[in-house]
Amino acid sequence: MSSSLLTPDDIETYQRDGVVLIRGLFADHVDALRAGVDRNMAEPGPFAAENLKPGEAGRFFDDYCNWTRIPEFQQVIADSPAAEVAADLMASEAVQMFHDHVLVKEPGTSKPTPWHQDGPYYFVEGRQTVSFWSPLDPVTEASLRCVAGSHLWPKPVLPKRWLADTSFYPNPDDYMPVPDPDAEAMEIREWAMEPGDAVAFNFGILHGARGNETAGRRRAFSLRLVGDDARYVERPGPTSPPFPGHEMQSGQRLREDWFPVLLDRSA
Repeated sequence: MSSSLLTPDDIETYQRDGVVLIRGLFADHVDALRAGVDRNMAEPGPFAAENLKPGEAGRFFDDYCNWTRIPEFQQVIADSPAAEVAADLMASEAVQMFHDHVLVKEPGTSKPTPWHQDGPYYFVEGRQTVSFWSPLDPVTEASLRCVAGSHLWPKPVLPKRWLADTSFYPNPDDYMPVPDPDAEAMEIREWAMEPGDAVAFNFGILHGARGNETAGRRRAFSLRLVGDDARYVERPGPTSPPFPGHEMQSGQRLREDWFPVLLDRSA
């Protein structure tokens, strides 16, 4: 372990439960991330989405895979301790970039983020994965919610399209139905958080977020990273993100010219 932001208990918790809170991970980079989010919203990328139906109040903006064109994101990825923390949490020698994700819920946005696992949407599989979800505004009610241990479930949760509420792939029977963690008394982890804190969670963790019915914005920056055992896997349809033209084959490591290695302790 090399990061002063972690304790051995944090790493044990992450390995066991698939989710842990890291206080202050991006504390020195909040202003840069806010500027990056402003730039992202002013100049959306090709995957930008507005996640509300007509008549629903507020605004729920998200966009991903913009780090190569937004210098503030590049700076934070390079200068923050995220890669070292990821290596410690994943017990991985190497840490490879996967993608960034911005999610903004403006005041009065009652719509929650639906319960889902990220892994089934992605074309990568492996035990050594981590997402960092970091609010850029203080959060209580609009914080991330994660079901502890759900990364170890024997069957993945059905990935769905957020607006249409339909199956993302043509083989829904290969997945378990989306559960209702509140009704089923699952162990939900959520925290009041300050800007720059981060929830670290495995790609297999079931998670969602409440709506933002406060008077303040809820901007969040997510960083998705993978470790030594991550490999490309074919899905039954286009993935999210799709990364068109990647030309990878099943079982390969992610190509380093598109998904650069941020840290390699074996070198």
